[in-house]
Amino acid sequence: MLKHATDISLFDYDLPQELIAQHPTRRRDQSRLIILDRGSGEVRIDSFKSIVSYLKPGDALVVNDTKVFKARLWGRRATGAKVEIFLVRMVDPTQPLAWEALVSPSRRVKVGEEIQFDDLTVRLVADIGNGRWVIAFHSERQRSRIIARFGHVPLPHYIRRNDQPSDLRRYQTIFADKDHVGAVAAPTAGFHFTKSIIDSLERKGVETIRVCLHVGPGTFKPVKTETIEEHVVDPEMATLSPKAAAAINRVRARGGKIVAVGTTSVRTLESAPIDDDMVQPFSGMVDLYIRPGHKFRFVDHLVTNFHLPKSSLMILVSAFAGRERILNAYHEAIKQRMRFYSYGDAMLIV
Repeated sequence: MLKHATDISLFDYDLPQELIAQHPTRRRDQSRLIILDRGSGEVRIDSFKSIVSYLKPGDALVVNDTKVFKARLWGRRATGAKVEIFLVRMVDPTQPLAWEALVSPSRRVKVGEEIQFDDLTVRLVADIGNGRWVIAFHSERQRSRIIARFGHVPLPHYIRRNDQPSDLRRYQTIFADKDHVGAVAAPTAGFHFTKSIIDSLERKGVETIRVCLHVGPGTFKPVKTETIEEHVVDPEMATLSPKAAAAINRVRARGGKIVAVGTTSVRTLESAPIDDDMVQPFSGMVDLYIRPGHKFRFVDHLVTNFHLPKSSLMILVSAFAGRERILNAYHEAIKQRMRFYSYGDAMLIV
């Protein structure tokens, strides 16, 4: 046991299964918003559209513009047995045919085996442990065809249904950039924003700053250790452009607040190098694990969805607002029958 260790059970809560949203709301901005004042602990509930009233001229939203792709592939072995290949990321951006993937069932497949997708195949190159493999497509055209024909939207495990055509649009934020395809899970806090809300914020003098973090499957990885300190966060690719860094520094210099949309935006900002109290641009893998005691450098307010109990994201928001206040807000959300997780309602922590 680590010295000053924090038991993971402290970040647990009971959630009625019927509150786990299985479908998105008809319109993005029809979701509800719980506002938590991390100074006083006060909690109140409003509609998401009202978020415009909580931001001030000179503030800035920081959003993640990664785009989710159809990362879940179902193929077959030569025996006819079904195999799932869940694409995680390219092994090297300069070699777009080699990918790290989760393969299931992993124990039965072999190195060198070709997984079939009708007349197309993918080769298993190397077993790198824990169900992860390096797989290889035979050409970029073939990769595109397999993903287009056989790919499924990688909905999280708590959405207990098959993906539908509408999920390709709704399991995506309005900020998703076609040049930033690479997420296998969505930055779901951004789901609630519409062009109308962004236009209203811009008219008010609130600008939107884009960063990019390609969300990986580790975002749903439960903390299985007894203490939160023993847990390890999976690395993900993040980019903070020179333009975004300059905008953040400009907002901070004029006294505006940085409002991070989602934990992925928080991790990108808090992973950035700093020089003379100025955030610096960067691009690379980040594995920052934010837990209580973290000193937030660049984030003043946070828009976030509700998170799984005993998860690294639950720990992150607790680090930002305080564990007891987060749990109190969650209990109020449950009492008010709010919708939870990816397609659920939102929280604004001020």
